[in-house]
Amino acid sequence: MFNSLHEECGVFGIFENKTTNVARSVYLALFALQHRGQESCGIAVNDDGVFAHHRGDGLVPDVFTAESLEKLGKGNMAIGHVRYSTTGGKNPNNVQPLSIRHIKGNLAVAHNGNLINAAEIRKKFELGGAIFHGTSDTEAIAYSIVSERLKSKSTEEAVRKVMYDLKGAYSCLVMTATKLIAFRDPMGFHPLCMGKTRGGAYVVASESCALDTVGADFIRDIKPGEIVTIGPDGVNSDTTHCGGKGGLCVFEYIYFARPDSVIEGSSVQHARMRAGEFLAKESPVEADIVIGVPDSGLDAALGYSHASSIPYGVGFIKNKYIGRSFIQPSQGQREDAVKIKLNVIKENIKGKRVIMIDDSIVRGTTCARIVSLLREAGAKEVHMRVSSPPFKHPCYFGTDVDSSDNLIACRCDTVEEIAREIGVDSLAYLSVEATHKLAENTSLCFCDGCFTGRYPIEAPKEQPKNKFEMKLNQFSSYYQVLD
Repeated sequence: MFNSLHEECGVFGIFENKTTNVARSVYLALFALQHRGQESCGIAVNDDGVFAHHRGDGLVPDVFTAESLEKLGKGNMAIGHVRYSTTGGKNPNNVQPLSIRHIKGNLAVAHNGNLINAAEIRKKFELGGAIFHGTSDTEAIAYSIVSERLKSKSTEEAVRKVMYDLKGAYSCLVMTATKLIAFRDPMGFHPLCMGKTRGGAYVVASESCALDTVGADFIRDIKPGEIVTIGPDGVNSDTTHCGGKGGLCVFEYIYFARPDSVIEGSSVQHARMRAGEFLAKESPVEADIVIGVPDSGLDAALGYSHASSIPYGVGFIKNKYIGRSFIQPSQGQREDAVKIKLNVIKENIKGKRVIMIDDSIVRGTTCARIVSLLREAGAKEVHMRVSSPPFKHPCYFGTDVDSSDNLIACRCDTVEEIAREIGVDSLAYLSVEATHKLAENTSLCFCDGCFTGRYPIEAPKEQPKNKFEMKLNQFSSYYQVLD
């Protein structure tokens, strides 16, 4: 909405030892994961090996009606997905879960993340005669698994083999006729956890908040590189690809995850408060009130207030009834959207020195508009504090910061220059060192490549990930030359 970061995707799966209304549980869980993807969503249900699915563009309540849920029927397994496209664009064939029928049965896949070698995998299969219907990297994962399944004793064995070839970020769910399989890339770029309902159903989700929604108790996080298979015989774990230090995206704590989620043993809400506390210690400033930009800036603002003893206040009211689809491409329309979605409480701002906390500044244009709203409301001074370091590098692993071209931290030479451009009296970012201290209870390392340019695995050198479809066009031209 504010020309800032967008989420990746969210996945949820459930396995019951009986036939029941599993679609309903997935539907409720997708509501809890809606913040991770607002472009499209879908559910696939397994009833004794027969798959039913419903997918579409839009928010969960728009795509799923009482009638569409009824048509999905009952089953003992189901997986669901909410999507924000990082690779593939708005192609209806990219809406997940993806379902494939092959000689050994049905297979459905839901994926959160971004592969950096998806185009190469696709090229290999297309040269072998495979036909792809969409442009997402998830389809490359599905074809890879099916190809290995034809030579393997089980789907989990096929997954184990495929993981040697997949490069990048993937937290995946695979549903077969008899099993629910969850697996996570060896770096653990994005979260994946499992739980169990009081009725005995096992569930797997991108975030623990989805477990709460369906009344499931948290069991544990799925380890980076781990393959978990849930079937009639219970839960089995394959740790062939485990053992690395990991590279969890630090922005899961700063922005992506819901505040009530717990990731790798650490509360997201507490991590954001700690970010604010670190900001107050690193970049103090005299002021009368601390406010946060809804929603992810609120907890950091509370932490800044506690550490600085400057009163916390509500500066903005957010209109929760405006979806992303409202936004139109032009900058003028984006600025109008800011006024519609955020309204300043003038009585709290007028005549005061204000510290405004936000999670990030990406391009800076909409941030400048938010600052002007405070000026118009009578703020005496506006000091901005950002609960992350400056964005200077692309992300290749599931976030839509795919190029340095439009990043304000790359366009401006100094923080002072950025401050002048967005119209604040002072500006400070959280240090990179502090981001590694946000999560209190995890031993995992973090990926901070978008800040430092140092990635846990080798990043692609040819082109940013948003050029995936351009790469496909290049391959198409290559095929034409062969013809």
